[in-house]
Amino acid sequence: MSDFRLKVFYIAAKNLSFTKAAKELFVSQPAVTKHIQELETAYQARLFDRTGNKLALTPAGKLLLSHCETILSDYRQLEYEMHLLNNEYTGELRLGASTTIAQYFLPQILAEFINRYPSLHLSMTSANTQAIEHALLCHDIDLGLVEGIVRLPELKYEPLLKDELVAVVHKSNRLPVGDEITVEQLKEIPLVLRERGSGTLDVIESALKTRNLKLSAMNVRLFLGGTESIKSFLKYSNSMGIVSFLSIAEEVAKGEFRIIDINGLEITRHFCIVHRHGHDNPHINKFVQYVRQYLQRKKKEGDIIGQMAINLE
Repeated sequence: MSDFRLKVFYIAAKNLSFTKAAKELFVSQPAVTKHIQELETAYQARLFDRTGNKLALTPAGKLLLSHCETILSDYRQLEYEMHLLNNEYTGELRLGASTTIAQYFLPQILAEFINRYPSLHLSMTSANTQAIEHALLCHDIDLGLVEGIVRLPELKYEPLLKDELVAVVHKSNRLPVGDEITVEQLKEIPLVLRERGSGTLDVIESALKTRNLKLSAMNVRLFLGGTESIKSFLKYSNSMGIVSFLSIAEEVAKGEFRIIDINGLEITRHFCIVHRHGHDNPHINKFVQYVRQYLQRKKKEGDIIGQMAINLE
């Protein structure tokens, strides 16, 4: 078993907050303080400087933090290999997913994966693409699933699905638009889009550039922090949204929303698996393998998710 005190220190050091560490680890704040004090006594060094309500790492704290990720990773690997001796699959996998993927792609996969490997402790963070990439770089998660077109050189991206972004209006919308519009008409229509930092907005901006257009040329009325918020807003507004087809397919089939084709403008992107270069562990490999097997099954069933899949070999 790993030294829980090191995990407490690691979480506190990453957040520079004993309160956040206590919440994340489901322990009391006095318990966090006690564990940190025990480490300081063991190493005969102060790990944090405390100024009012602010924490900062001391040189000793920075040194310990630099070793913690490797130590905790080795503990996870040891736990995995020891349990394999008894044919048990256990350990910890920390996932992060951008909002669209977390809401519309992962739920069934996660439910099936947990049922198959009940002894594996799985956690997931949902945020926009930039936040997930940042969490990977900070070693806060092991594996990410993101959307968008920006690629950071420190991370490795593996395309998983090809997604199309579509323009939609609610059935009650009174905009004078047919089933198809031109790019010039698009410039005049009030739009509601995802927020800055989202992979969705990155892709929209990139597609507009292919037509020598900037986002600032569009009539954007509002930026919202999630696709569900956009869909809800469109129910009460004569505006148009641009969202993942995956997120709106069910409502379109029911007649609640209508897709508007934008002539000459294709907005597509890849959903990608992303992880740090050189960071490989059996939990990551097992999950990625399971996702690809899930997609192969969906493709055979003729499901829309399966049709979007790429690189299944």
